[in-house]
Amino acid sequence: MAFNPINWLLGLFSLDIAIDLGTANTLVHVRGKGIVINEPSWVTIDKKLRQPVAIGLEAKEMVGRTPGNVMVVRPIRDGVIAEFDVTQVMLEYFIGKVHEQSMVPLPRPRVIVGLPTGVTEVEKRAVYDAVMASGARQAMLIEEPIAAALGAGLPVGEIRGSMVVDIGGGTTEVAVLSMSGVVASRSLRVAGDEMDQDIVQYLRNKYNLLIGEGNAEQVKWQIGSAYPLQPEKIMEVRGRNLVTGLPETVEVSSIEIREALTGSVQVIIDTVRDALDEIPPEIVSDLMDIGICLAGGGALLQGLAERLTDEMKLRVWVAEDPLTCVARGAAMIFEDLDSLGRYLVGLERGSTRHIVG
Repeated sequence: MAFNPINWLLGLFSLDIAIDLGTANTLVHVRGKGIVINEPSWVTIDKKLRQPVAIGLEAKEMVGRTPGNVMVVRPIRDGVIAEFDVTQVMLEYFIGKVHEQSMVPLPRPRVIVGLPTGVTEVEKRAVYDAVMASGARQAMLIEEPIAAALGAGLPVGEIRGSMVVDIGGGTTEVAVLSMSGVVASRSLRVAGDEMDQDIVQYLRNKYNLLIGEGNAEQVKWQIGSAYPLQPEKIMEVRGRNLVTGLPETVEVSSIEIREALTGSVQVIIDTVRDALDEIPPEIVSDLMDIGICLAGGGALLQGLAERLTDEMKLRVWVAEDPLTCVARGAAMIFEDLDSLGRYLVGLERGSTRHIVG
């Protein structure tokens, strides 16, 4: 790209930003400041004007409560951009928000964004284009498992093997890493959102109770689990009875919600097992020492580490602050771009290096 003196000048006063552009939440890390934004990836749009009404947390709070002329959009689906224009608006908002305290009228930051491993070239290009269109002077891409592993403090650059399971809202990323590369990986579109749908469907089938995704998410975090709890928990859940059409409250136990989540949890377990089956015995030996690291919001599901430990016969542990691992790991690239830049990926097929813009 040709040298642009205006971008260069504005860039001198702009920030270095790492973004975890998630299906459920978008996290923004600013170099030297840490995580400054952690908001839901939701946007409300005025249908007539095609203008955003609210973005982030404010937009999510409007779900199920909007009038007919306002629609709620989740621009990221299954870890990739589903609504390009809306994603661009959301990114512009977040980039502007982190520059609020600066004197730059038109910020031109350098931006690194995490991507699921299974994305197509078109999906990769869409993320890059959206970041550039939102005002970045340089956009760089990194695969989310690599970023999560860096953020979790795994020895990614060493000969020893390590393994990360990054469970987000739309995707679960499983990767075995060694010598700065990926030895084996899996990407599946079963994650937090799918678990929420499991709970919605379970309560519908068992109690004829209709609840929203937001309520299902609350149930998941409060009493959801992948392993028996000591003691088990009970929660009141409010919704609409599908037979009478009237409001109803039912008591639901953690045992029931664990049953509801069985299918999704088992898919994740099977995927981890598949990845383990593919790797050399030397790396399996390394994992017996290091264990398997859980990252992403889904890692906070109660009992998931214990269930995986039980199934894999390996120690499974949750990273410190697992929700922010991808954003923090991506931000580490800025600290030593010459050395850590090898973890960036390119737009063209098969590329492992990406410095554009």
